[in-house]
Amino acid sequence: MPYTKTPRPYKRQYQQQLERGEHENRMERQRARREYDKKGVDRTGKDIDHVTPLSKGGSNRPKNLRLTKPSVNRSKKNK
Repeated sequence: MPYTKTPRPYKRQYQQQLERGEHENRMERQRARREYDKKGVDRTGKDIDHVTPLSKGGSNRPKNLRLTKPSVNRSKKNK
């Protein structure tokens, strides 16, 4: 982790996200995580995977999300 000796610059990172237009995407992913938490789903040690990847026109809606093992999710290639 690059910020081991100094505090992480959260405010600066937030501003950079806004400038790059990433903030809305991050908020969508966070909403998906909260929905799983509201339902009481234990997502410890699991990744939230998109059935149809965002890069292929998928969304962060619950019907396009599923829980998978990290090794499975991160080994997929976008085809």
